[in-house]
Amino acid sequence: MILQTKSLCKIHTLNTIFNNVSFTVEEGDKIGLIGRNGSGKTTLMEILSGEQSPDGGEIIASKNLSVGYLTQHSEFTQATLYEETATVFKYLDEMEEQLVALEGRMAAASSEEEVLELSHQYQNLLEKFEERGGYQRDSRISGTLLGLGFSREEFSMDPRDLSGGQQSRLNLAKLLLTQPTLLLLDEPTNHLDVDAISWLEKFLQDYRGTLMVISHDRYFLDHVVGRIFLLESGEVLSYTGNYSTFLRQRKKELEVQHRSFVHQQREIKRQEEIIERYKSWNRERSVKAARSREKQLAKVERLEDVTQQQSMKLRFEPKKESGKDVLILEEGAKSFGEKTLFENASMALYRGEHVGLIGPNGIGKSTLLKAISGREELTRGKISLGSHVSLGYYDQQLSDLDDHHTVLEELWDSYPQLTVREVYTHLASFLFTGDATERKVGELSGGEKGRLSLLKVMLSGANFLLFDEPTNHLDIPSKELLEEALEHYPGTLLTVSHDRYFLNKICHRTLALSPQGIQSYEGNYDYYLEKTQREEEPREEEKSRTEQKKEQKKSRAARQEAKRQRAQLQALEEKIHQLEEQIQKIDRDLSLPETYEDHKKALALSEERGEIQATLDEVYEDWLLATEALED
Repeated sequence: MILQTKSLCKIHTLNTIFNNVSFTVEEGDKIGLIGRNGSGKTTLMEILSGEQSPDGGEIIASKNLSVGYLTQHSEFTQATLYEETATVFKYLDEMEEQLVALEGRMAAASSEEEVLELSHQYQNLLEKFEERGGYQRDSRISGTLLGLGFSREEFSMDPRDLSGGQQSRLNLAKLLLTQPTLLLLDEPTNHLDVDAISWLEKFLQDYRGTLMVISHDRYFLDHVVGRIFLLESGEVLSYTGNYSTFLRQRKKELEVQHRSFVHQQREIKRQEEIIERYKSWNRERSVKAARSREKQLAKVERLEDVTQQQSMKLRFEPKKESGKDVLILEEGAKSFGEKTLFENASMALYRGEHVGLIGPNGIGKSTLLKAISGREELTRGKISLGSHVSLGYYDQQLSDLDDHHTVLEELWDSYPQLTVREVYTHLASFLFTGDATERKVGELSGGEKGRLSLLKVMLSGANFLLFDEPTNHLDIPSKELLEEALEHYPGTLLTVSHDRYFLNKICHRTLALSPQGIQSYEGNYDYYLEKTQREEEPREEEKSRTEQKKEQKKSRAARQEAKRQRAQLQALEEKIHQLEEQIQKIDRDLSLPETYEDHKKALALSEERGEIQATLDEVYEDWLLATEALED
C-alpha cells in the first residue's frame, strides 16, 4: 500500500461534492477514475496532490511518496521549449557541476591520499549520476517531446509563445520525465492526436510507478488501466479490470440491484394491500395485525431504483428511407491557397452503412464533411447525393447554435411546427427543465451545448447523418447513450471522431483520409489498425476484387449475426415481461380473502409462483448472456 483514504469529504458552500470516499492504492496500480461530470473527480485528484484540503476524513501515505500532478497552470522561465523541459533534470545539472569540480580538485591535489579520497567521492557521485539516467537525459527529453507531437523545429520555440494545447503538452512532458511514485493525470489526452495518444499509452503501460488517471477516453482506459474507481453518489466503488471489464461487471450489478428493487416493491405493495384489508375488517384482532405489519414494513430498508438516474432520451429515426446509393464522391480535392489538404479522394456510401472517417489532424476531415453537407465547396471533384437523401449535420464547433437565443428559442426557431408542449417535452428528455429552458445558449457548458445540438439533429428525422466529433463534449454515460441510439439507427452514418472506442462500437467500415486520397477498410478502428500495422499483408488498394468481395461478405455476415442477436434479446425481454405479469397476477390472487380461507388453493398458488420465479431467474441469466454476446 502506498496510499489510503478514509471517509474523505469535500463541501463547496452548501453543496457536498463527496462525503465518504475511502479506497486503497497499491504500489504499481494503474487506476482509471471515472464518474459523471460534476461528481468531484478533479476535486478528489487535487486533494490527493495537495492542491486542496479535504473538509473531513484522512489520507495515509507511505514514507517517501512522491506525487506528480498534471496542472493546468503554466509558468515557464526558460528561453526555449527544450530548455524548459530540461528543468526537470536540474538535479542532474547540479551533479554534473559537482563532478566537474571534483575533476578540477583531483588535478590540483598535492598528495596521493587526497587524490584517492577525491577519486572515491567522484566514483560514488558518478555511479549515482549514471543510475539516475544522467547520460540518457537528452535522448529522454527528445523522445518524450517527439512522442507527444512536437517537431524538432519547435524545440527552439519560446514556451510562452505556444498555444494553450501545446503548453498543456509541454506540462505533460515535464511531468512524465519526473517519474514520481504516484502519477496523477487529469484528461491527459485532451490536446493529443491519435499518434501522440498511442505513444502515451505505451509510455504508461511501461511506467514502473503508480498511476491514477481521469479520462473520458474509454479506449485509452482499456489499454492503460487495470482498476477502475467509480465516483458516484459521494463514494468510490472499486472494480478490478479495464474499462470494458468494469462495464460488464457494472451492468450485471445494476441488473441484480434493479431486480431486487422490483421484487421489494412488489412485496411492499402486497403487504400494504393485506394491511388495508385487515383494517377494512374493523375487528380488534385484525386492526392489531394491521398495526403489527405496518411496524414491520416501516423497518424495511427501502432500495433505490438504480435505473431512474436522469439521462437524455436519444433516438434517431429517419422520416423516410433513402435510395440504396447515398453518397458518391469523385476525385475530391481541397486547397487553401498553395496548401493542398487532400486530392484524388473518392468514396461511395450505401444505405444503412455506419462509416468512420479518420486521418491525421489538419488533413481536412471536418472540411470534407462540411463539403458533403453543402456548407463548403471543394476545390475540385464532384459530390452526388442519392435519391430521397435527407442530411443531418452535427458540427464539433457547435456553430449551428445561436448564443443569443434562450434554449427554448433555439429549439423552437429550428422547429416552429412543434407545439409548446412538444418543445418542452423534447427539452426535458434532454435534461433541460425549469429555468434551464430560459438560459442563454452562450451561458451553457460544452456538454449542455452538445446535448442541445444532438436534440436538433435527432428531430430532423434525417436518413444520412454527418457527425463531426460528436462525443467531444459528452461525459461517458452520455457517450454510451449516443452509441446505443446509433447502433439502432437504420439510416446511414458518416462520422469523424478521435474517440476510438466510439469508432469500434459504431462503425462497420473505416475510411482513412490522406493527402493522396481515401483508403477503405471493411471493419472498425481495430481492424484498420491491425491491417495498417501488419506490413507483410498486401496494401488494401492492391487487393483483388475477389478479396474485397470476401471482406464485404464477412462484414455483412457480422451485421446479420448482430441483427439475429438483437432479435433474440427482444424475445427474451418479451418472455421476462410475460413471466413478471404472471407473478403479479398470482400475487393479486394470494392477497384475496377467499384465497386465505382456502389453504390448498393458497399452497398451490405459492408453488406455482415459485416455479415461475425459477423460470424467470433462468430467463434473466439467458438475457444477461445474450446482452454480453451482443456487446462482444
